[in-house]
Amino acid sequence: MRPYMLAGNWKMNMNVTEACALSRALAAVKIPEGRQVMIAPSFVCLNPVFSEIKNSAVKLGCQNFYHEEKGAFTGEISSDMLKSTGVSHIIIGHSERRAIFGETNELINKKVKKALEKGFTAVLCCGETLQEREKNIQNNIVEQQISEGLVQIPENMLERLIIAYEPVWAIGTGKTASPGDAEAMHLFIRSLIEKLYSKKTAAELQILYGGSVTEKNVDELMAMPDIDGGLVGGASLKADIFTRIIQFK
Repeated sequence: MRPYMLAGNWKMNMNVTEACALSRALAAVKIPEGRQVMIAPSFVCLNPVFSEIKNSAVKLGCQNFYHEEKGAFTGEISSDMLKSTGVSHIIIGHSERRAIFGETNELINKKVKKALEKGFTAVLCCGETLQEREKNIQNNIVEQQISEGLVQIPENMLERLIIAYEPVWAIGTGKTASPGDAEAMHLFIRSLIEKLYSKKTAAELQILYGGSVTEKNVDELMAMPDIDGGLVGGASLKADIFTRIIQFK
């Protein structure tokens, strides 16, 4: 049985003091059996947050990195730098990285490959815009993002891959894909991984839902058979709300 992963993407929020207070509260949360918790603060908060959670079950993630080892890449962070801070998970290809910063499937593929080679768990994001869903091409978009994001990545590396489906139109808008619509896309993604790799790998792959996950809709979403957790944005910034999400019923 696949474990659930509840991942908090803190985006560009909280200073070091605030991040430490939140991570300290989350480190004390009782995590139900069969569930994993990861939080992804900003780069400047990684070391301080790790100090707060290192003796707990909470994993440290980050929101982005650059695929080169070192060099003249002003403002970028390498995989080895992240290793030194205690990071175990890297979010790659978030819709905001694609839309605002122009990240392509080719660049995202390089990042996924480097993250996996370096021993991280890569959280590969995919999802369609509202316009693409209205045109009924969401499956085509998601298939392209995943297949091009996994080019030349061998099957044995997928043990450390998580896919997060995040319909762009539901991120930070308060709108959420219905549990049925979300389940349909998760099932499509699982079938795509089976086609690209194998039935075994598809069955073992964790697929998260991201898109305005809250304490009010988490129970219904997590009840779907192919939804293995959530990539949570705004609702992960408050300890009581994220705790309720972690302890969904």
